[in-house]
Amino acid sequence: MPLAVTTSEALDVVLAIFLIVVGLAIAYAFWKLGLLFAQLARTTRNTEREVLPVVGKTGGTLDRVNRELDKVDVMTDSAVEAVTAVDRAVRAVSAIVTAPVEALAGLAAAVRHGVSSFVTHRNVDEAVRTAKDAGARRMADLADELDEAGRSGAAPR
Repeated sequence: MPLAVTTSEALDVVLAIFLIVVGLAIAYAFWKLGLLFAQLARTTRNTEREVLPVVGKTGGTLDRVNRELDKVDVMTDSAVEAVTAVDRAVRAVSAIVTAPVEALAGLAAAVRHGVSSFVTHRNVDEAVRTAKDAGARRMADLADELDEAGRSGAAPR
């Protein structure tokens, strides 16, 4: 038996060894990939087991929050209705009080200007005319001041 090996035979042996090493490497990679998939399956099961109850609790919490928000909505509606009622009452009282105040202010201005005109000119007709004009002016000015104060929300200066 000859000990001489031809190049072709040597290449066949090297190729066979290479293919065996590659096959073992691929087998090892598939084995590690199988372990990875097994771990992934366990992780997925554990995640489902722990996350699904949390999702259920979160849904319950959101339901309770929505019920409380509905209660707050009812409270705000009630508050708006109360404020509207108070606004109507204030407007009614303001309208009731405003007319006599305007009339008294006009009367005071009319008396003051009428007496002043009578003392100055000694003419009753002119004093009455001056009193009427002054009273009407004061009532109109006061009405304007009250309207402006009502629009701006501030008291007149």
